[in-house]
Amino acid sequence: MKTLLIIDKSLGLARSHLVKKLLGAAAAKADLTLTDKIDESELAIVLGGALSADSALNGRKVYVGDVELAASQPEQFLTQAKAQAEPYQAPAAAPVSAPSVPRIVAVTACPTGVAHTFMAAEAIEQEAKKRGWWVKVETRGSVGAGNAITPEEVEQADLVIVAADIEVDLSKFAGKKMYRTSTGLALKKTAQELDKAQAEATVYQSSAQSGAQPASTGQKKGGAGPYRHLLTGVSYMLPVVVAGGLCIALSFLFGIEAFKEEGTLAAHLMTIGGGSAFKLMVPVLAGYIAFSIADRPGLAPGMVGGMLAMSTGAGFLGGIIAGFLAGYLAKALSDHVKLPQSMSALKPILIIPLVATLITGLIMIYVVGTPVAKILTGLTSWLQSMGTANAVILGAILGGMMCTDMGGPVNKVAYVFGTTLLSSQIYAPMAAVMAGGMVPPLAMGLATLVAAKKFSASEREGGKAAFVLGLCFISEGAIPYAARDPMRVLPCCILGGAITGALSMAVGAHLMAPHGGLFVLLIPGAITPVLGYLFAILAGTAVAGLLYAVLKRPDEQLVKAA
Repeated sequence: MKTLLIIDKSLGLARSHLVKKLLGAAAAKADLTLTDKIDESELAIVLGGALSADSALNGRKVYVGDVELAASQPEQFLTQAKAQAEPYQAPAAAPVSAPSVPRIVAVTACPTGVAHTFMAAEAIEQEAKKRGWWVKVETRGSVGAGNAITPEEVEQADLVIVAADIEVDLSKFAGKKMYRTSTGLALKKTAQELDKAQAEATVYQSSAQSGAQPASTGQKKGGAGPYRHLLTGVSYMLPVVVAGGLCIALSFLFGIEAFKEEGTLAAHLMTIGGGSAFKLMVPVLAGYIAFSIADRPGLAPGMVGGMLAMSTGAGFLGGIIAGFLAGYLAKALSDHVKLPQSMSALKPILIIPLVATLITGLIMIYVVGTPVAKILTGLTSWLQSMGTANAVILGAILGGMMCTDMGGPVNKVAYVFGTTLLSSQIYAPMAAVMAGGMVPPLAMGLATLVAAKKFSASEREGGKAAFVLGLCFISEGAIPYAARDPMRVLPCCILGGAITGALSMAVGAHLMAPHGGLFVLLIPGAITPVLGYLFAILAGTAVAGLLYAVLKRPDEQLVKAA
């Protein structure tokens, strides 16, 4: 039986996602198949609130259930839903003359698609509901679009808010009033951003409708720029890095040099990870930087430029240059090359890719490749030959940067530095980066345990969640504490992160994957040495958490000070 889940937004994105996963896993045992399409469904299950009148459900069986039972005993819940569901008939709608409620749709996206994406979405939803607005937020996370906005909802929307740190496809919003911002601002200054959205939004016109990019689309704070284009490339590169790094780590299960024996499983794993995935990293990075700048016409020249960066030895530095070069070349050709209407279809699929690829390729070969390769070789040699003192200083800087703004620009600069070095088989900076980024939420979780009386009940509960987020390398778990008490939280976290980064480099820790937190430990060889790495994280967490526990003032004093 095809079943539709209707989950009330008041449950929050995280809880809604968890309940949906649990019911999805139990559906097969209850002989149910979950679907997102209402017209295909035979049974509708409502969780978290009463069912709003919906004529689309007329004639279908509907069951309004208890979310606690669904989360704790999903199989029993589904069996009960099948047995107790009743045919539904929407009540006749009475004519109303109440003023129309503003209808807002929003899109959130961050480079990793893990934390800021969903936290910004929840902040926008909560603020909009406080104002009595109708709101729906689509999350462009690491697993694709969630809570997708339908064409009907776009048509009915009064305003589109795009809170994204990377370039996302917005073509379905063409012709609607749009305001663009970043996930950080949407999360930390939600009310102000919604006020600005109402005042500053302008009509969005996609590049597919017009040959050039629109002059104004409300992109004052979240608009396109080199930083956004770079993060877009990194976000597409990350899955390749993760897969490649973990395949290399798996090959080490058979011995550090077992891959040198041809025909063995270790050799094949190394071929998949180091010989294939890692060789794709730079082309994917360059290709999607160009894609972010010029859309699909920039993809081919960007990837070709990235391949040439690899073949000439220019590495990730050359790849970044190739991506921007190809992207801006493709965009210039798109904006300035005018063709007769009969030939206009050839421009995006033939003329722009061909010309931009030729120019980018020749520049990479004759101009960029050799000098950038020498720079990269020098950087690689310096990093590989660093003495302990220099390594400790670099680790302290990277660890501190990861804690400065917890997912913001400074954090992302350190993160990009660590991930891009993986293509040059330099794994120590990435280890320092991830260890440092884990410290803020872990430290806040520790502080709420050590100095529980200084925190409110909600903050103590939040500390438990922050601890779990820290283990997953989601620095954003500390943002609620940093926003409330920045003058104490940030220095404590930066100090703890710097200590962790320094110790990570001092013990020679190497990390094969750029994300996952301590759960990467489930892959033997992904982190080495394990004990030294854990000690670095524990030391930084203890310093930051205990220091903040001492400096933290009780909530009553904070209120009086305000």
